[in-house]
Amino acid sequence: MKDIAYLKQRLKKIYYYLSETVKMNLPGRLKIKKLKVLLKSDPALMARVNYYCKDRPSFVVSDKAVSIRSFKKTKSFAYFADTKRIVRYFSKVMKFDYLFGDIIHIPDTPCFLKSRPISENNQNSVLLKLNSIRHYQFIHDNKSFESKKNLAVWRGHIYQEHRQILVDNFHSNKHCDIGHCDDKKSNDICYKGFLSIDEQLSNKYIISVEGKDVATNLKWIMSSNSLCFMRRPRYETWFMEGRLESNVHYVELNDDFSNLEEKIHYYNENPSEALEIINNAQAYIQQFLDRDIEEALGILVAEKYFKLSNQI
Repeated sequence: MKDIAYLKQRLKKIYYYLSETVKMNLPGRLKIKKLKVLLKSDPALMARVNYYCKDRPSFVVSDKAVSIRSFKKTKSFAYFADTKRIVRYFSKVMKFDYLFGDIIHIPDTPCFLKSRPISENNQNSVLLKLNSIRHYQFIHDNKSFESKKNLAVWRGHIYQEHRQILVDNFHSNKHCDIGHCDDKKSNDICYKGFLSIDEQLSNKYIISVEGKDVATNLKWIMSSNSLCFMRRPRYETWFMEGRLESNVHYVELNDDFSNLEEKIHYYNENPSEALEIINNAQAYIQQFLDRDIEEALGILVAEKYFKLSNQI
């Protein structure tokens, strides 16, 4: 099962690399121009633009800023392609600062980036939809909530202390299927091996645990018919994790996961409340599914950045 899942992921990446290489060099300006007009008339969509690039005083890009003309492929093709797809609509002389990777600090200069701390003071962190091939995986779940096992499941690596706490405390709990899947630590008592997404979907409750920044499984969990359990998020991306409401879009766990078993029992006894949260989560997901609108939103975010930096 692990080999099949790995092969599917590799094929998906190959297709992504090829298709993105083509798409980032296509014009498409007329279509985007029409979409921008449409988006600017929609208050909800413009609220997203202003969430990603918050209002702030004008600024000057740093000495390290790169021009669109000189922006070249970095170590990560995914980050480069997702950025290039957006900035290609602007004058090649315009400059921008960027930080790629799992960013958990607020930079001194406004930058394009994938992730930022959830804060009232993160105006320098301008979110774009980066590394989308990894983070934006939505699914169609054909299993009903009622037909699933009354268990909470989690798999992942345990490089962070909070993940270690989860597996240490619940790897042997009879109400859970929790363990790590690091083959280098296969002799560890908490090792349980790989579980595919489809296998995890056999359970009513799926736990989302942030890694260095955000949790990559959050999006597919919220698009499923399973209930998302997680701690209150510390970081956010284009998915606007900071807008997720506890016990509306997900079930909130204590920081040390100490209420996990209590939550399992509660929603086993109150399935209608579980279904309401699942429906809310699926409704939240809908706003990210139109690729053209998502791209146009990214362009509007970049446009606001360039205006604030006095380049437009």
